Amino acid sequence: MKARVAVLISGAGTNMAALLYAAKADTCPYEIVLVGSNNPDAAGLALAKAEGIATWAHPHKGMSRDAFDALVDEQLRAADVEYVALAGYMRILSDAFVARWTDRMVNIHPSLLPLYKGLDTHKRAIEAGDAWGGCSVHVVTPALDDGPVLAQTPVAIVPGDTPDRLAERVRFAEHQLYPATLAAFVALTRSPAYLLDRVRELAMAMPEADEVLSHGMPCFGIVKGKKFAYFSQDHHGDSRIALLVKISGADEQAQLIEMDAARYYRPPYFGIGWIGIRLDLGDTDWDAIAEWLRKSWLSIAPRKLAGLMSAADDF
Repeated sequence: MKARVAVLISGAGTNMAALLYAAKADTCPYEIVLVGSNNPDAAGLALAKAEGIATWAHPHKGMSRDAFDALVDEQLRAADVEYVALAGYMRILSDAFVARWTDRMVNIHPSLLPLYKGLDTHKRAIEAGDAWGGCSVHVVTPALDDGPVLAQTPVAIVPGDTPDRLAERVRFAEHQLYPATLAAFVALTRSPAYLLDRVRELAMAMPEADEVLSHGMPCFGIVKGKKFAYFSQDHHGDSRIALLVKISGADEQAQLIEMDAARYYRPPYFGIGWIGIRLDLGDTDWDAIAEWLRKSWLSIAPRKLAGLMSAADDF
């Protein structure tokens, strides 16, 4: 199943077009399901419509940043979007919006970050006497153009270059770089190795935690004690990647499955004291996973060890 991506634009949408046409390949791991804009007159919207992609646009003028971003977020969630790609989206995002899409939103910027964040990147590179301009794809964080860089393409600055001429060549590089980087990013964040690493980092942060193999799965327990979590990958051919954690019993298990049957399930052979939480749906809330692991650890931790953890939390 391809990852569902929304692209946010403000103008011509040439990078959006590059992403859209790359997504038509059968081997591409993502599909474009929505193109949104803060500019109803953005030319890229017409192209997206012609290609059969759902579009949404609303002017941001007269709205607070938080209110407008909440409106955008509502559209993204209504379209079951898993990842967001910013492509010439000329809006500074609210911290709340960025937090909702942590590790699931990327941007392309026309410089070799961390150089020349913000605007006028080509002019600044030329005036600095740089030999290279270029472009970068990065994960979006609250600070402007400051998230982890996923990939870059250098573009030579030639004698007599103007910002416009350099921008034109950089745009060619952007159209090559963005689709490939987005494809690699969504494939990575859905891969079993990546998901296990995320679970391992959170589980091993618990006091006296260790990792072993049990039932053919990586599992986490208290040293020489009981297990509080399992990482399940296609266990018994169920095609799921999931975290198994301890719960209070049948009632909680039934309530969770009734609340979200796509995410929660009863893991075979584990009984009513465990719940499976799928990690392969593309929208994992890792803060919630950390809390599940903490509660599961507390359920099997010796009283003295649990008390020490509670005391540390209080401090």
